[in-house]
Amino acid sequence: MFDNLEFYHRVYKEVLAVPVCKGIKTESEKFPGGFKTSTVETWIPENGRAIQAATSHNLGQNFAKMFGIEFENEKKEKQFAWQTSWGLTTRSIGIMTMYHGDDKGLVLPPRVANVQVIIIPIPFKGKEQEVVKAASSLYESLKKTDIRVQIDSRDNYNPGWKFNHWELKGVPIRL
Repeated sequence: MFDNLEFYHRVYKEVLAVPVCKGIKTESEKFPGGFKTSTVETWIPENGRAIQAATSHNLGQNFAKMFGIEFENEKKEKQFAWQTSWGLTTRSIGIMTMYHGDDKGLVLPPRVANVQVIIIPIPFKGKEQEVVKAASSLYESLKKTDIRVQIDSRDNYNPGWKFNHWELKGVPIRL
């Protein structure tokens, strides 16, 4: 149960870039019939209210006893199973969106983003090849460090349109 709690904490902090508090639910808040419930929770910035981000439940043997879930131990004795229940669900996507979205769209945290960096070359007269070469060089440098990078070299859109396009797609870094 506590390993799951730490895992949830790390996913929210390191991957989704969302601050969370971890802890144990009170007797009145724990999963009904369970032994203990751990949780990571965060808050909604717009209204300051808390939201449960993920939980893990130590169900003890209560449900095994109710439903007759038994196993044979190494001494060939029947025992009731100890059970857990845990879940990190689509709620995590909603919470991440709530934290990192605004009226212009969603800026994905770099570890979640399919494209972490978009390079938008802005060529000017007489220097087109130099700009393309510099963009390609930057692309190769970033690619070598396992950064998910793309170049938007389409010539049928202006740079402002491209920057807006990639902002709406949630790309965290636009160069």
